[in-house]
Amino acid sequence: MTGPAVPFSRDDALTVAASRCLRNGQVCFVGIGLPSTAANLARRTHAPDLVLVYESGTLGSKPTRLPLSIGDGELADTADSVISVPEVFNYWLQPGRVDVGFLGGAQVDRFANINSTVIGDYAAPKVRLPGAGGAPEIAASCREVVIMLRQTPRAFVERVDFVSSVGFGAGAGDRERLGLRGAGPQTVVTDHCIMRPDPETCELMLTALQPGVSLDDAVAAAGWALRVADQVETLTPPDGDELAALRALQATVAAPSGHAA
Repeated sequence: MTGPAVPFSRDDALTVAASRCLRNGQVCFVGIGLPSTAANLARRTHAPDLVLVYESGTLGSKPTRLPLSIGDGELADTADSVISVPEVFNYWLQPGRVDVGFLGGAQVDRFANINSTVIGDYAAPKVRLPGAGGAPEIAASCREVVIMLRQTPRAFVERVDFVSSVGFGAGAGDRERLGLRGAGPQTVVTDHCIMRPDPETCELMLTALQPGVSLDDAVAAAGWALRVADQVETLTPPDGDELAALRALQATVAAPSGHAA
């Protein structure tokens, strides 16, 4: 990665760090929102042959702007192929043909379970959320999962209010007990740090800090006693090329259809 150091925000650091988790040539099942921004940034920078799959049935989409939803026509217009939604799940996802699932959510807990359904009691929630969509299947069947989410104690909780998508359930062995094909969340990227599951317990553990974030601040931004790895690295800051590509992507959100950057 090249280019001079330039100012960046925590959201920039989050998006760039998540994009770096993707490798060229991988097949990536993408969620809308922050995951889509990070995946499209990866395709515009270090992973031009990244194959983007969206839940609506678009394979190999190469959007010229950030899609507004999985139903955005830009995804179909730029795809290698458009297939039915059942085929995406039955042929591509469930048999393990997707390398990585890229997901967000409203809450994540210490075993990387995701809540996208309700805040509070299910029967009488404080907030009813949009729902999980295809995320439960993505979390179950992709070879691995990357979760990206802004980190606060309200979002990172000891136990999610509702398990929309299973990470590691209550700990080691739960994925196997439930018959889930994929390896589950192997990386959780936040605007404070990167967490990875402990190989033995599957509990999330802080393994790297975002540039400019202290260890104390990162630990305090989790709603449980976040464990810290014996060796913690500091991530390389976003470089000028990555930030320029990200700015160009972000500018497409407000651009009229047909006039995206």
